Amino acid sequence: MAEPKKVLELAGHEVAVSNPSKVYFPRAGVTKLDMVRYYLAVAPGALGGVRGRPMALKRFVNGAEGEPFFQKRAPEKRPDFVRTVELSFPSGRTADEVVVTDEAVLAWVINLGCIDLNPHPVRAADLDHPDELRVDLDPVPGVPWPQIRDVAMVARDVLADYGLAGWPKTSGSRGMHIYARIEPRWEFGEVRRAAVAVAREIERRAPDIATSKWWKEERHGVFVDYNQNAKDRTVASAYSLRPVPDVRVSTPLTWAEVPSCDPAEYTIGTVPERFARTGDPWAEMDAAAGSLDGLLELAARDEAAGLPDAPWPPHYDKQAGEAPRVQPSKRRAGSGGRSPETPRSRGGSPPPRTPPAPLGTPRGRQSTMPLIEVARAETRDEAMAGLERWKAKHPEVWPRLEPADVLVDAMRGRSSVWYRIRLNLRHVPEAERPPQEPLEVDYNPWAGFQS
Repeated sequence: MAEPKKVLELAGHEVAVSNPSKVYFPRAGVTKLDMVRYYLAVAPGALGGVRGRPMALKRFVNGAEGEPFFQKRAPEKRPDFVRTVELSFPSGRTADEVVVTDEAVLAWVINLGCIDLNPHPVRAADLDHPDELRVDLDPVPGVPWPQIRDVAMVARDVLADYGLAGWPKTSGSRGMHIYARIEPRWEFGEVRRAAVAVAREIERRAPDIATSKWWKEERHGVFVDYNQNAKDRTVASAYSLRPVPDVRVSTPLTWAEVPSCDPAEYTIGTVPERFARTGDPWAEMDAAAGSLDGLLELAARDEAAGLPDAPWPPHYDKQAGEAPRVQPSKRRAGSGGRSPETPRSRGGSPPPRTPPAPLGTPRGRQSTMPLIEVARAETRDEAMAGLERWKAKHPEVWPRLEPADVLVDAMRGRSSVWYRIRLNLRHVPEAERPPQEPLEVDYNPWAGFQS
């Protein structure tokens, strides 16, 4: 017999929670209804991060330990109180995305299986001009948490020096996010240009612990991911639950808390009480909107000094002023990059996505890093299982690798994420490096869609 729905009265509307006792976090015993109640307990803060913004639905229909899928288009069957707005993407496609307006829509979204909330940095009333600059601190594997906190403090100073107030939060995963509210006067391309300038300035001030390098094989320390400001990119918003075993929360902090904060302290079990006791540290952020003029002047100085535009995500067209977009380990011999492409203006449309090349496809490239590929898998667990099999085959090689030498990439497919694992053998003597072998897992995300 099907479990009865739990009907909630919220913002003058009835919201039905289906399968309320369905467990979403098996290790913590957290159910769907627990998630809904959490979001309602912190609703003023959670709505502060998403209200009035189009939002991609990242749905975990099989719980936090299952693979999510991304749903940009709002479900056709939805309550009358759920608003949508038509959003255009760099691909040229459009979609009516959900806009969260109140507690009723918030609970309705969670009932769809959304664990975290992923809004765009624009308001529904003005889809072309972001009102947030987002600094995403993404540590390389093995980087200790205190180093991330140190980079966050450098980011605060960089933003302040160029006229912006930074608002920090834990990501709820491995890193930290720092938002700056900005006046909605600049288009996506200029906001990203300012974010590139922030990343490079952080790297200049803290070169031993921070990097602006896009390619994983070149990174060290904490990567400042400027591309989270490109159009169609979303970040888990304030007070979002995250799909990790202990149900951590992406929690807004004061700057006084950052130097000693521990992300493990902020969970579904602790944040509601903290919110009730101290309120929302980001409550005044909307009143602190600043200008990008200072950062755009810094970007202009960097460009005048010869720095090209930083690499864009791979599914965007090559942009005017961008350096050759190819990973350092695969640069063409003698050319240092791809064959020439016709540049498009910043924020242009991506070309159609192409399937990953078959293993061993000749490309006439000369490696500058000794990379080998281990797995292409539909799920992270399958990819990691393939890595474990590779480790068992090469017990003499694995101990020589450092955490940053294991490159685990979440690759975007047509509607979901797939996973690729590569290994950088730079710390293995050349004579002892194993060759490229058949993949432990060889998944093709485009199977069935190729002409």
